[in-house]
Amino acid sequence: MITTSVCIIGAGPGGATTALQLDRLGIPCVVVDKAVFPRDKVCGDGLSGKVITGLQKIDPAIADRLQQFAEKENSWGVTFVSPGRQSMDVPYKPNYNKQSDSPIGFVCKRIHFDNFMVDELKRSPNVQLFEGVSIDKYTEETDGYLLSNNAGDFQVKAKILIVANGAHSSFTRDVANIRMEPKYYAAGIRAYYKGVKGTHQDSFIELHFLKNLLPGYLWIFPLPNGEANVGMDMLSDAVRDRKINLKTLLTDTLKQDPIFAERFRDAEMVSSLDGYGLPLGSKKRRLSGSRYMLVGDAAFIIDPFTGEGIGNAIYCGAIAAKQAAACLDTGDCSAETMMAYDESVYRVLGPELRLSYKLQQLVKYPRLFNWLMKMGMRNKQLRDVISSMFYEVDLRKKLTRPSFYFKLLLNR
Repeated sequence: MITTSVCIIGAGPGGATTALQLDRLGIPCVVVDKAVFPRDKVCGDGLSGKVITGLQKIDPAIADRLQQFAEKENSWGVTFVSPGRQSMDVPYKPNYNKQSDSPIGFVCKRIHFDNFMVDELKRSPNVQLFEGVSIDKYTEETDGYLLSNNAGDFQVKAKILIVANGAHSSFTRDVANIRMEPKYYAAGIRAYYKGVKGTHQDSFIELHFLKNLLPGYLWIFPLPNGEANVGMDMLSDAVRDRKINLKTLLTDTLKQDPIFAERFRDAEMVSSLDGYGLPLGSKKRRLSGSRYMLVGDAAFIIDPFTGEGIGNAIYCGAIAAKQAAACLDTGDCSAETMMAYDESVYRVLGPELRLSYKLQQLVKYPRLFNWLMKMGMRNKQLRDVISSMFYEVDLRKKLTRPSFYFKLLLNR
């Protein structure tokens, strides 16, 4: 029996961040993951400015080590392509200078980034990490949670439980009672390619909102060594209703679309084509309860428009750690007290999630989206709104000012 103040299920970005924040607060914790690292995770591999910002707040040394990490591609912005094939480049930082500025965004394979985070856990004296162990049973007792594997030969007793074990978390489904709803969930696929032509010289990530994919998109994210993460996602209800095979749609698009056919003519797929689910933060949900909090994909907190998952998980993890510290300090781990976690998450991420959901709905109308793209190409205010979802900007203040909308309408 292992006894600890906090047990974290899952050592992905959300769980690892929670443990790192607890460590810096001087609170011992146990992290358990069913995988042995390094392990792959199907993902778009994009790391927005929230990642660096979130890690800097926990410990600037972690952010510095990530900046120096070799297994990533520095990315300076995003290219949006509308159904009408209008293209708009939005840099993460206005008027950036590659020679003097530090990059804000990156593309890094999850097998490398998640292993980087696990290595940071191994540096942390207050963190006990157990790999290759599955937590299958959760029992709430009067003084905490009793956790074990099916065999019962691995047990943890914790005052607080942090659930960060991904989109298919049985705890999220069976205890927190959050279920997959197709209209608030996306299906995605991705493969790695080598030799894709026409990528941006500053490694902008690309989001192509093709008419036959709406309300989803095709992406191309440049990686080191001439590779690229190429994938596609679409709302699960659209996939179901239109009986779409995403793998067939992606491969056919790359072969038959005139623009992509040329760009991929000499490209080589260097991995399998794998699918995954994206639990979207399209609606507000209860993220905590008596003695527990949900973090990352287990909290259904992915950005509905951009697909941002890692940055949101990191923000959630830091908030969860601070809430755990407050509960341990007072000895109050009740569901009512834990509600402060929900309030903090939605205060920080809620405005962006609501705006992104509205943008996702707008994407269903190609003509309107084409018009918005044309407007954005000549409207700095609108470009700032879009780019603020990728780097650290206090969007909430902008959206509460009537002057922002007045300037937007005046095209200034």
